Amino acid sequence: MLATWRRLLDVPGWLRALFIGQTLNSAGALAWIFLSLYLVQERGLTPAVAGAITSTYGFGMIAGTFVGGWVGDRYGVRRSLLVGRLGWVVLCVLVPIAPVGLLAPLVALAGLSSGSGRPLGFAIVSAALPAERRREGMALSRTASNLGFAIGPPLGALVATHAFWAIFVIDGLTTLGLTIIVLRFVPSDGPVAALSGRLPGPGVWRTLRHDRRVVAILLTVLVVDTVYRQILTPLPLMLRDHGYPPLAFGLLMAANGAIIVLLEAPLAVALRSRPALAVIGGGYALVGLGLLVIGVSPGLVAAAIAMVVITAGEMLYKPTATAHVADSAPPGAAARYQSLYSGASIGGLLIGPVLGGYAYEHVPTLLWFVAGTLAILAAGVVWQVGRVRADEPASACEPSTSGVS
Repeated sequence: MLATWRRLLDVPGWLRALFIGQTLNSAGALAWIFLSLYLVQERGLTPAVAGAITSTYGFGMIAGTFVGGWVGDRYGVRRSLLVGRLGWVVLCVLVPIAPVGLLAPLVALAGLSSGSGRPLGFAIVSAALPAERRREGMALSRTASNLGFAIGPPLGALVATHAFWAIFVIDGLTTLGLTIIVLRFVPSDGPVAALSGRLPGPGVWRTLRHDRRVVAILLTVLVVDTVYRQILTPLPLMLRDHGYPPLAFGLLMAANGAIIVLLEAPLAVALRSRPALAVIGGGYALVGLGLLVIGVSPGLVAAAIAMVVITAGEMLYKPTATAHVADSAPPGAAARYQSLYSGASIGGLLIGPVLGGYAYEHVPTLLWFVAGTLAILAAGVVWQVGRVRADEPASACEPSTSGVS
């Protein structure tokens, strides 16, 4: 294991600094986690109004995901990331002091800033490593973020009980810390498209039409991330209905984060030579199996077993799919390709709770069987696409050799 971690950390020093910044930023990412509670408790809004304002954050994230890739390919990934992070810092200052009437547009802008950072960060990591190490790089990036997420929310909850406004200050300061790290350590952007000129590289949509592998990943990630998110809404409701306190769900989510931090990056090293679509399909299948376990035997024991199985699936498909989309991007389109992947993933985040909450209310048992079956069917799709294309030229998937751009 030590040898594996030595290999994993054998990356450019500036990339290690970026991962440290990601951990710091994730640990401080508190404002929007507690936003609904803040709006009700501190601003005196009704839950319905608070929910409506919070929903604008999700719509902003979707828009930011696509805008971030376009802006990054045109003006430079590093430059665009810096602007987005500084915008986030400003919004963390404005939201606690803004009148209620301005909260919805400010929260939407916050979502735009957050969404833009996801594809830009992935594009920087993918450009920093050779194609054969991109899965490891994506896994390390997720490990850094998950480590921060494991640390931050419990501390944020304690802070919020004494001074709710302080979580916005902490969020802004930790984001500023990441911004300084990017400014100080991440290499400057290479040449980018002229501000009034055409974006570099071939048209993204025209390229996608000739690469069924990436199209299959994007469509199936939307499906699997939607069913994967059932662990966030129906699962805690199920545990509550079976008489378990909120702590039970909190411990399950903590276990999810701990497993990812300890094992995801080493697993990426162990599977680095395996075909990407085979690994992705295996991850989908494990997510489906975990959801079926809950359907067969609802309760805490089944939920604990399912969480381990689902986490194993997540560790297989998420970094591998992200890296494969990066490998497939034509020169000059790295950020836009990451926008497409991030958009599919965030789409699942938005759709999942809505569908899951409705299904749990009306057909709670059927929910888990349908969700599990959809994930397994998605596994079959990517396995079939991988099998059909295995002997065909992969010109559309040649690894990009461009630097940070």
